[in-house]
Amino acid sequence: MIERTLGWLMLHRRLARDYETLPTSSEAMTHIAMIDNTSKRITDESTPTWQDTY
Repeated sequence: MIERTLGWLMLHRRLARDYETLPTSSEAMTHIAMIDNTSKRITDESTPTWQDTY
């Protein structure tokens, strides 16, 4: 379950690399990504995967 959650987070490009200098900024971006993921799951909006690009 943890690996799946981290995989969902990595779909957000900003979280794929550590661009943030402050830990609070990184934490905020993680919260925003999880809110986005949760809202997509609630509304049944399909999330893109790396397989969709081929």
